Amino acid sequence: MAQQIVPNIWCNRTAEQAGGFYAAAFDAAGFDASAAVTARYPTEGLLDFQREFAGEALVVDVVIEGTQLALVNAGSEFSPNPSISFMVNFDPLFFGGDVDAARRGLDALWTKLSDGGAVMMPLGEYPFAAHYGWVQDRYGVSWQLMLTRAEGEPRPLIIPALMFDGPAQNRAAEAAARYVELFAGFPGGSQVGHQSPYGAATGDATADALAFGEFRIGEQWFMGSDNGSGTDHGFTNGVSLQVNCADQAAIDALWEGLSAVPEAEQCGWLVDEFGVSWQIVPAALGELMQRPGAYERLMQMKKIVIADL
Repeated sequence: MAQQIVPNIWCNRTAEQAGGFYAAAFDAAGFDASAAVTARYPTEGLLDFQREFAGEALVVDVVIEGTQLALVNAGSEFSPNPSISFMVNFDPLFFGGDVDAARRGLDALWTKLSDGGAVMMPLGEYPFAAHYGWVQDRYGVSWQLMLTRAEGEPRPLIIPALMFDGPAQNRAAEAAARYVELFAGFPGGSQVGHQSPYGAATGDATADALAFGEFRIGEQWFMGSDNGSGTDHGFTNGVSLQVNCADQAAIDALWEGLSAVPEAEQCGWLVDEFGVSWQIVPAALGELMQRPGAYERLMQMKKIVIADL
């Protein structure tokens, strides 16, 4: 089944370079990874601030062991931050059950991602993991690398991790429940997974706020936690979640259920009640954009109406 929710990462004119960087980094860790330009800006119908991008790459898809991340090549309007990071799950089962091989792969990826980046949590042993580190790479994207136990419940290699703070502080459990309810009709259903509260007030997190939480939409897992560091980051368009919808009815339902900030509605983008940015698009968007004038018409829309593209 095609990936239904694709994380989109906003890049400041660096999508092609970043794509090559990520493909090489994960390849060094022993994973099958590639990067390719999958969409380009048209040469006509661009808004004034987009004209410098005419004919340039618009989207670069990075595919890591079948998981797709989309890099959006744009300007400096937004940038990723630690509010949405990517957990890389080094399960020894991915390495034939060899714990040492999994650790070596983690270390190799850490070396690549930390080059020119900033370490947020040093690589080492923690109460929750034998080998873990958190790094923000040279492009501002945050990665959590964790060596997990082979006997644990299986999880995907890459899991988007949402950290709730600022106006959304202590709402991670509420958000998980809301998303699971909203996406219940997705193929494969949805569910709330493990949740672990802090147990004591930590930073701005209350005792019952989530130190760790997870939820599933379709076949994809997500993490959600409340920020206990005392430093707010806040969700932005720097990382958004693109939902590929089968038809207009699916677009309409998700738009109605998610959109909470009318002024943020543009070209299929919306912001929900927790501040998370989403793109609600038809699964056949690439094909639809081949229609003459489709890009210009898309730029005028808020919610995408397939028949009007």
